[in-house]
Amino acid sequence: MALEKMRRRWEAALQPVLRTFHRFSPEAVTWMALPLGVAGGVLAMYAPNSASGGGWLLGGALMIALAMLFDGLDGSLARAKGEVTRWGDYLDHTIDRVLDATWVVCISASVFVGDLTLGFAAAFLTLLGSYMGTQAQAVAGARNYRGFSRADRTVLTLLSLVVMGFMLIFGVEVGATYPAPYDHIAVNPMSLIVFISALGGLWTFLVRFLQAKGEIKALDEREPLPQPNQDKGAESTP
Repeated sequence: MALEKMRRRWEAALQPVLRTFHRFSPEAVTWMALPLGVAGGVLAMYAPNSASGGGWLLGGALMIALAMLFDGLDGSLARAKGEVTRWGDYLDHTIDRVLDATWVVCISASVFVGDLTLGFAAAFLTLLGSYMGTQAQAVAGARNYRGFSRADRTVLTLLSLVVMGFMLIFGVEVGATYPAPYDHIAVNPMSLIVFISALGGLWTFLVRFLQAKGEIKALDEREPLPQPNQDKGAESTP
């Protein structure tokens, strides 16, 4: 109920924007998020470790924020125009997953983290957590949103880029590293979000798996699946 109220308030606030984009299809708005999100990741990946790099990171944060604006706009536009489709929902979730992986890998490849292996591991765990939500929906018919949500991760990613950007602009340094085996990685907002994404993805996977386990087993008790062997036994009974 609270989420429904928040959605109504969000869509009411978006009315002027929806009128501006009314000539676009919801699918076109969904696609707009992809290049903006990738551009944000690329800016973060290639930002130099200097004051000018702070501008790169702030620009990357702006691109990601715009991508998230379009990501939230497509569904509202589809409902406003009466063009809600299964394909639109599928496309939206697909682009979400692509951008989730892109951002954490790009940040890990930057000079502020410098560990691509960690980035791919964090991306894997992030996608694994998301997979459990969609798989629960496919099997039980109900989406599972528990755990470390995409909204939480995206807000923290934006915050890490902004804080790191201002740290570079004002020459602020931490001068510490993580414990072994990650003692080659400097402690800073960008490296922190990579570890948070990895641990958050793992936690989300476990939480959603356990919740889905209970819901699916209860569904099996209420509505057992047809068993092929039982059908054969019934046919062979004289």
